[in-house]
Amino acid sequence: MHKIIFIINLFLVVSCVSFSQDTRKIEEICYNPNLVKDTTKKSIKSMAVGVINGDSIKINYHSPGVRKRVIWGGLVPFDEVWVTGAHDATTLETGKPLMIGGKIIPAGKYAFFTIPGKNEWTVIINKQWKQHLATEYDEKEDVIRIKVKPKKHAHTERLQYFVESVKDNNWKIAVAWEKINIEIPVKINW
Repeated sequence: MHKIIFIINLFLVVSCVSFSQDTRKIEEICYNPNLVKDTTKKSIKSMAVGVINGDSIKINYHSPGVRKRVIWGGLVPFDEVWVTGAHDATTLETGKPLMIGGKIIPAGKYAFFTIPGKNEWTVIINKQWKQHLATEYDEKEDVIRIKVKPKKHAHTERLQYFVESVKDNNWKIAVAWEKINIEIPVKINW
């Protein structure tokens, strides 16, 4: 069953990237957990994609569900490094350099971690993308660390990532889960 769900999700993502250059459509079509009935209690392998100036930003992650659990300060402890998903580290892959938090991130593949806090989160981009959970995390491998404020958000049962255009060459990576949303500003062609 898990393989079927993964294949359907993969087909939807490949179809979207191939046939749509509109980022909003990619978000609506490529990652919509309602398109595939989730009959498992496990975390679903997922991807968010944004097409920017003919190139893409891809975020691969496992999407856990709330399932009536206490998420913040419970399942996800405050003030500890988190893979911002489940299982393997969430990865961020870009074919072009990005500017996040005023720092240039070269093209490549990276791990995406966060340290959730009650009033402020730390977003971490780390060189070692091939990791299981945060057990192998090493702060010395961080490319950047930036602070963001969590915002209240409508209930989101499964963790979701979005890559969205804001204006001109300004974009954002957003993460929503339970009733929290964080946004990371991204600049292209700086």
